[in-house]
Amino acid sequence: MIDFTIETRIERAPREVFDFVTDPEQLPSWQTNTVSAEPEPAGPLALGSRIREVHKGPGGKDVESLVEVSEFEPGRLFALKMVEGSLPVDARIELEGAGSGTLMRFAVHGELSGVMRLAQPMLSLGLRRQFEQHCANLKRVLEGG
Repeated sequence: MIDFTIETRIERAPREVFDFVTDPEQLPSWQTNTVSAEPEPAGPLALGSRIREVHKGPGGKDVESLVEVSEFEPGRLFALKMVEGSLPVDARIELEGAGSGTLMRFAVHGELSGVMRLAQPMLSLGLRRQFEQHCANLKRVLEGG
């Protein structure tokens, strides 16, 4: 099983962080392996919205996925469920006020099957490192550094 949570403190209000992480156009600015993220249908995200994402995968190959917004509470909670893609992991971002900023909890959960199950420990470690870097990038971008 892939199951981890990354906590990051960001010196911005929860609503500002929420608005940024729920804007698909901003995704490549903090998830640096993202090539594109297009909402389906176009427009602001809401519960049930879908996003077609393209990421750079191993060897520089483009990897496409389709995710669906499974939780959406403005300023507080945003979750994505994998609908189509090669790596069945879901993500959940929970935000809470912390002093003058925000505590962000970025949780990743998934269960691999078949042959992929054998690589699960290594994939989990790699994904954790990748998402730790994404969270650090998000902090840097939002804090203006």
